[in-house]
Amino acid sequence: MADFLQKIIEFNQKIAIQHDQKSYTYSDLANKIKSYLKVISSLPPQSKVAIHSDYSLDSIALFLALFHNKHIIIPIISSHELEEKLNQSHAQYLISSENFGQINKIAQHKDYHLNLNQAAGLVLFSSGSTGKPKAMLHNLDNLMNQFIHKKPKDLNMLLFLMFDHIGGINTLFNILFSGATAIIPNNRKDIHHIASLIQDYKITVLPTSPTFLNLLLLNQAHKQYNLTSLKIITYGTETMPQALLEQLQKAFPKTRFLQTFGTSETGIMQTTSEKSGSLFIKLNDPNISYKIVNHELWIKSKTQVLGYLNASMESFEDGYFKTGDLVESKIINGEEYIKIIGRAKERINVGGEKVLPQEVEGVILEMEGVLDCLVYAQSNPITGQSVCCEVVIDHLKIQKEEIKKKIRSFCKGRLENFKIPSKVICVEKLQSSERFKKSRKKDHAQDNIINTMGGGA
Repeated sequence: MADFLQKIIEFNQKIAIQHDQKSYTYSDLANKIKSYLKVISSLPPQSKVAIHSDYSLDSIALFLALFHNKHIIIPIISSHELEEKLNQSHAQYLISSENFGQINKIAQHKDYHLNLNQAAGLVLFSSGSTGKPKAMLHNLDNLMNQFIHKKPKDLNMLLFLMFDHIGGINTLFNILFSGATAIIPNNRKDIHHIASLIQDYKITVLPTSPTFLNLLLLNQAHKQYNLTSLKIITYGTETMPQALLEQLQKAFPKTRFLQTFGTSETGIMQTTSEKSGSLFIKLNDPNISYKIVNHELWIKSKTQVLGYLNASMESFEDGYFKTGDLVESKIINGEEYIKIIGRAKERINVGGEKVLPQEVEGVILEMEGVLDCLVYAQSNPITGQSVCCEVVIDHLKIQKEEIKKKIRSFCKGRLENFKIPSKVICVEKLQSSERFKKSRKKDHAQDNIINTMGGGA
């Protein structure tokens, strides 16, 4: 592989990073990388080094210095998960944003059972939304190889997806290897802060999630800030409701929406939409092959993980990763297009009948006065599980007391009876994860629950 550091040096005075109202050139980044090469010069080959930080000039430079010396990098953002992730990844050293110049030794060396063959490594963790987070080892050279020949571009891109997330790493590499500019937010959860960054830095590419995009609309940020610089909004990490996509296209008529697809295990892959406004995509990445088994998408990728450090490999079969994503497919002009319709582990079992939360949400979100919706399973002594939903409503268009009747009436004829929520909870806002994905939990407070007398109860 070509020397990535030389490529960064060649971008010279182009702006690499905008953070906290400060600008850093590619020359600044190259010099910072060289300074960290001195800091880590005493580390043994392929040391396992955790970086406890979010994006910054220092954390990015340190990451690239560790890659240059072929170490195994473990990015960790969350403080409350730090100790557990250090243990699960068998990290030997920790470098924290509190003092990037200090290397803390934390454990004796323990070999992985997976072989990197002298390449640099990257340890990422699954979200843990359906169980204990899985620690997985990537060949970082393989991941970076996908970007080394990118053409230079003058783009401002927001580093919205996180430093310890495959989507965030993918965005970072896209920026650095094309000489674009990374805009680093101080607070991803502050919608107005994000909108102001888009406006002030004329950001052209926004990689994000449907949950965040819906919050952008709910907060009227597109009306309060000038977001017309956005040329492309890429979305992934969860299913996009058709009703939300249509609202977004009305709010951003000159912006192209591109659905991305990828997993922590396989990496991010190239996709093509069937047409504007369609949720069907073609996986046209030459580095992957896939098949659909019982409606579940299985993927084999050149950039997939070497394996898990703390879990079995039962989610892999014949080299394919069972993504857990359920899909519909159709053939257009001899080519297959797929649509993600939900997650296998999120299916609700109502007396033997299977319900996909995303299908129910998609219908309810078409209702006038419903701003947001979350559907999940709740224990039921008769049917095993029942369908429960939380809704955020526009109080000027619909009354809280009317919601049970309106949901039942609207869903009838659009959904089978067992799919109609048996309980509705009116909330001011929905919970989402740190990665801006809908958080589906079975146990919720019983305040404001309204029985709809629908199916599943």
